[in-house]
Amino acid sequence: MCAVKVGAALGLGLGTIFVSQGDALLGDLYLTWRGTALLCIIAGVCLVAARWFYRLLFCPLELLRAPHSVGYIAEGGRSKAQAANEVRRRRKIGDLPPVYPNGWYRVLDSHLLERSDVKSVSVLGEQVAVFRGQNGTSYVVDAYCPHLGANLAVGGRVVGSCIECPFHGWQFQGNDGKCVKIPYAEKVPDFAKVRCWPSCEVNGQILIWYHCDGEDPQWTVPERQEITKGEWVFRGRTEHFVNAHIQEIPENAADIAHLDHLHTPCIASGVDLRYINSKFWEFLRHGWRVKWEPESEPNQHCSQMSVNHFFTAFGVRCPLLDIQVVARQVGPGLVFLLFHHALLGRGVIMHCVTPVEPLLQCVSHTIFYQRNIPPLVPKVILRGECVQFERDVMIWNNKRYVSRPLIVKEDSAIQKHRRWFSQFYSENSPRLEYQQDGLDF
Repeated sequence: MCAVKVGAALGLGLGTIFVSQGDALLGDLYLTWRGTALLCIIAGVCLVAARWFYRLLFCPLELLRAPHSVGYIAEGGRSKAQAANEVRRRRKIGDLPPVYPNGWYRVLDSHLLERSDVKSVSVLGEQVAVFRGQNGTSYVVDAYCPHLGANLAVGGRVVGSCIECPFHGWQFQGNDGKCVKIPYAEKVPDFAKVRCWPSCEVNGQILIWYHCDGEDPQWTVPERQEITKGEWVFRGRTEHFVNAHIQEIPENAADIAHLDHLHTPCIASGVDLRYINSKFWEFLRHGWRVKWEPESEPNQHCSQMSVNHFFTAFGVRCPLLDIQVVARQVGPGLVFLLFHHALLGRGVIMHCVTPVEPLLQCVSHTIFYQRNIPPLVPKVILRGECVQFERDVMIWNNKRYVSRPLIVKEDSAIQKHRRWFSQFYSENSPRLEYQQDGLDF
């Protein structure tokens, strides 16, 4: 009762104040509320801007493209996914070389796999389970348990250096794939094992070795000491899916003529080939001086492309933007793009091509750069590389492979590259047996 009386008294008092003060009090309250709201909005905008600038200046660049998002033209109300599937169905693929060359392929970046983590990866038409043992070592095994086919990477857990099947608890060693435990069996059969892929972890990446005849690795992946010692640090990565044969992608290194046509327009003009020659940006141009050569024994599995890049504005060369790049290809799926600039320092972009299926390649670009160079510098370099690469993607996604191209004398390096690349095929290398009607994009 007392509380009611107090409430009534307060209500009458406030009512009296509002009646007596009227518009003045309401006006003050409105102004106070408006000022507070404005301050909140300003604070929110500042926080968003601060976060954006922090990510821009200090965080690695992460740009992961969906399989259908680059290189397709969606018209007539179609989505890009529909356009991608239609291109895949109607495109002539040509007389293709074998689809999976022998060599090392990236399956995952090291920083994406913590201790006791398990990841499912599609590679070379297979599903594999990539896991890191509690000892810190990474392993790659076939994803499907030989018992009843459960996917080890979906619900499986790491026990020591083994992976445990989520279905019945069978445990397989990561180093050789042998089953070491069946919870309900007295004895583990000697033949119980899962396929174990030869793998290595170097330069911040986990790679597997593939050979159609099951032969052991024929070369090793070169280690960049600058990365191992921490002198060069991770500054970002991009990932794209290319709807083409794997050989089309590294062959670009020898196709010198395409650089002056496709990659001369300024990166500001974008990636859509219908608009890159816009008059608005024609005063800015890239220039290229390129040479490609295979290496000799014992590194016959390697080749080098030397690139001198320069930039012009209104026809005047800007020496500060000259960049020297040595692109060293190691086997069919790895390229090290080594950058050197007098002011902007040194670093490497690791360009990795991994077949997902016969005509679908996962292409990643991972950049490591000098620790003492502001992160924004390598991020700009990687973003520029990404723009130029996406122009190629639009070509690859819509072209067919021509086994006997009509070429001129100036294209001789292309045939030279094809002869060099043929060493990665064996008599039993798998070929495309049928054309898939569509992609599940």
